[in-house]
Amino acid sequence: MNQPAVNESVLDASIHFQVGRFKARTLRAGEQWLDGGAMFGIIPRPLWEKKIPPDEKHRIPLAMRCLLVEHDVGLVLVDNGAGTKEAQKFYDIYGIDVQLDAVLHSAGYRREDVALVINTHLHFDHAGGNTVKADDGSIRPAFPNARYVMDRGEYHYATHTNERTAGSYFPHNFVPLVEQGLVDFVEGEQEIVPGISMYATPGHTPHHKSVLIDGGGARALFLADVMPTAAHLPLPWIMGYDVEPLVTLESKRRLLREAAAEDWLLVFEHDYWQPAARVRAGEKGYEVIREPEATWARERAAEGQE
Repeated sequence: MNQPAVNESVLDASIHFQVGRFKARTLRAGEQWLDGGAMFGIIPRPLWEKKIPPDEKHRIPLAMRCLLVEHDVGLVLVDNGAGTKEAQKFYDIYGIDVQLDAVLHSAGYRREDVALVINTHLHFDHAGGNTVKADDGSIRPAFPNARYVMDRGEYHYATHTNERTAGSYFPHNFVPLVEQGLVDFVEGEQEIVPGISMYATPGHTPHHKSVLIDGGGARALFLADVMPTAAHLPLPWIMGYDVEPLVTLESKRRLLREAAAEDWLLVFEHDYWQPAARVRAGEKGYEVIREPEATWARERAAEGQE
């Protein structure tokens, strides 16, 4: 693969950090390879390939990164990757490698330990891990002791697809959970449990949400697909997958203004190399303040000593 040199210490299985009173960590649930042009929409290739060089199939590497938060209600997991229920051909097309069980185990947890699963939206690479297929072919919750949270409008959108959207929504990732009474629906911006809220970032889908962690004196925003990588920081750098790109533009404008003003930590779900960063307003727009690689390396080393 043609890619820039990178310090392997920042390719995280898990990096952890404090958000006020909350301990949080990312979990690298796997990776996928998607068409670079689709990931950057109207941005010409000579520009985006300087940020993320593609392979010989014009695909770029993307993480499937989740967020795990230690909360009074128990472990809260935000998104969960692509899951393991699909045919091998599907995984080959998208270059998907699923690692959620391995990274949960390496972090010292099991699926049974998760109390709450939050879906930012219901695309297969974010909600595919909601459910698993049992030996008898039945679909069961992947986190047997958890309640699941999803936006009501997103669920309606996911279950009323058209020719453009159907390829991103697989009903067995979410419909069985509703049928089994395991889902708590939210609408709009709403606090889910104290300190963890849905933050509206529509555009990628009409009801797309990011997740805001407010630990008191510090905030982190799990971006999901409103800004999938650090390379998508410039306002017009918007995915071709977004169904309402001009709405995404305004979602980005709002969140970046708040994040810069209040020093939020932004967590990138799909950035292969950069797990999280802060931003500031610069002369040419917003700029990523990259956390020193040594910081991530120290966190990884400390995790190994726990």
